[in-house]
Amino acid sequence: MPGSDRSGAEDDWEAVFWDIGGVILDIESVQAAHQRFLADLLERRDVDATLEEAIETWRTTVGGYFRERDGTEFRSAREGYHLGIEAIVGEEVPMEEWRAQFAEAVEGTIEPIVGAPEAIERLTERDLHVGVISDVDHDEGLRILERFGVREHFDSITTSEAVGRTKPDPAMFETALETAGVAPERSLMIGDRYDHDVKGADDAGMHGVAFGAEDGPAVAYRIESPLEILEIVDDERPSDD
Repeated sequence: MPGSDRSGAEDDWEAVFWDIGGVILDIESVQAAHQRFLADLLERRDVDATLEEAIETWRTTVGGYFRERDGTEFRSAREGYHLGIEAIVGEEVPMEEWRAQFAEAVEGTIEPIVGAPEAIERLTERDLHVGVISDVDHDEGLRILERFGVREHFDSITTSEAVGRTKPDPAMFETALETAGVAPERSLMIGDRYDHDVKGADDAGMHGVAFGAEDGPAVAYRIESPLEILEIVDDERPSDD
């Protein structure tokens, strides 16, 4: 990449991969976006329910939809949302009738994790592959990254919708590594969930970076701010473990 300040030594880091939810995208802002959408839905559809009741129905329905999947099988979030809306309204609402309002609520409400956009941009100044490994719907993941102004900084974006599986399925990490053309032992994966992100990466031979994830033997590094990844790639080199 242009402007690199790395030496290019054979034992330098080759890649940094990011999860989206909880690492780039603030999850609390997502919840706020959903609440905003549901409040609008109740008003537009004149539903006889409180916002609190709608939120509970939404969480129960969408959560149940994801819990019913077979192992690491991919299930589209938009299909879960579709079921949640139907449960609240009491009848099926065509997807084309609600997707624009949903997108508007999300676009106007979601926020990035503090420091994440800056860290991603500054990583592009180094001789590294910068990628995404996320369980999001593919198009939705792209919209989130574009909303935060970082889409152009990623060299690859690996989503569960494209792969057909979710983390910690090895296919997610193997696909990302193959696409990037990098060695797992010289790659970092930043995630907020231990089993899915950190241990999944470790099982694939990568170095797991915990950002809010619980402790465990797979944690190679722990950061309190996304900006701390810059210190790791600049000051550390991959271990031989």
